[in-house]
Amino acid sequence: MVLQIYNTMSRRKEAFKPLDIGHVGMYVCGPTVYDFAHIGNARPIVVFDVMYRLLQRLYRKVTYVRNITDVDDKINARAAETGEDIRSLTERTAQQFHQDIAELGAIPPDVEPRATDHIAEMIVIIRDLLDKGYAYVGDGHVLFHVTQMQDYGALSGHSRDELIAGARVEVAPYKKDPADFVLWKPSTDDLPGWDSPWGRGRPGWHIECSAMSMKYLGDSFDIHGGGRDLIFPHHENEIAQSRCAHPNSHFARYWMHNGYLMAEGEKMSKSLGNFYTIHELLDEFPGEAIRLTLLQTHYRQPLDFTKGSLRQAKQTLDRFYGALRDVADIETVEGEAEAVRDALMDDLNSPLALSAMHALLGDLNKAEDAAEKARLKGALLDGGALLGLLQDDPEAWMRQGAGADGLSDTDIDAMIVARSDARKSKDFAEADRIRDDLAEQGVILEDKPEGTIWRRA
Repeated sequence: MVLQIYNTMSRRKEAFKPLDIGHVGMYVCGPTVYDFAHIGNARPIVVFDVMYRLLQRLYRKVTYVRNITDVDDKINARAAETGEDIRSLTERTAQQFHQDIAELGAIPPDVEPRATDHIAEMIVIIRDLLDKGYAYVGDGHVLFHVTQMQDYGALSGHSRDELIAGARVEVAPYKKDPADFVLWKPSTDDLPGWDSPWGRGRPGWHIECSAMSMKYLGDSFDIHGGGRDLIFPHHENEIAQSRCAHPNSHFARYWMHNGYLMAEGEKMSKSLGNFYTIHELLDEFPGEAIRLTLLQTHYRQPLDFTKGSLRQAKQTLDRFYGALRDVADIETVEGEAEAVRDALMDDLNSPLALSAMHALLGDLNKAEDAAEKARLKGALLDGGALLGLLQDDPEAWMRQGAGADGLSDTDIDAMIVARSDARKSKDFAEADRIRDDLAEQGVILEDKPEGTIWRRA
């Protein structure tokens, strides 16, 4: 089966054919580090993590590059607002980003370049664009002249008027055309800046990703990913400056974009109380529940993210982990979850892949033969590895969830022993009281032939 990818550029699903069968390159736009990452930021992290896992199964070598934007006007504004040093702000928020997405089970990219470490590469591209007549200098700015590129707008498919409106262009006297975008802009003494042929300044946002992707993946590479909100102007402008600087290159051959995310049926907004950061959600829910919620909708479709869906995802994972705990004493027979893999091969169809996971779970729960259980256990874990799910220890998963004032594992184990002693003494009223007390505190008991096991609700 051949991997199929919906290519935003062609607006159709295409068979994936890498430039080099032995080495696939993928670049994904990463965070601008000035605040906690929100759940909308989490969606592309999880989507392209699954793509990375799948590509690693299919090809000998995969290089996954995801950048960090640490020079940006949003960062400057936040630093001015709080009084925090810009470097301290970006280091702190980048570290928090890494901690939060690790809880979502995201594998670190092979390369994670920072924009501030690649200013020299950006200056080289800008000089090339000036030399080739695609850019010009105006009032200390260097701008890309969009009318010099005939197929500008091919990715978004917008008309010229739509492109100008969508770019929310700044009306400036130094622009030759309203749609022209900034490659380099001057910096005052209180802002980050670097020496350049055009004076002390800083890069525009779009040039950053072109420089970093081309440095680590070359002038032409396989996949470029990000959220749908980046199609225009960011990715459109990346294409323009990259292909004009290197006229014989493809730049990215396949463009993948995940759909928009709402929260509780509306656009996320702090005023509506539905603005969820990953960090805050992790205080209430395990990272895998967040990940599963994001994967239950196809990546190209809009997603309505709710806390109710998170609770349901946690319950779903409880069933998977409960089944794995029941066969913990059976040695795993390694196997491939072919139906899960085949679903992902069809443009990352994660809902279909999850349906295949549920089918494996049903078969495992019905299996009576130990060899069959071992095979199904292996297939379930293999599918989980592709999706980044079921990566926890089943026993640890079932016991997680106690708050600061909740019962500890030791407390629960002691109460279970007391209940067992009461049953042996035929004091069933006391045994029932202990069971009800545990249930009220979110601890569910299951009496098995080999003893009593428990989980947190």
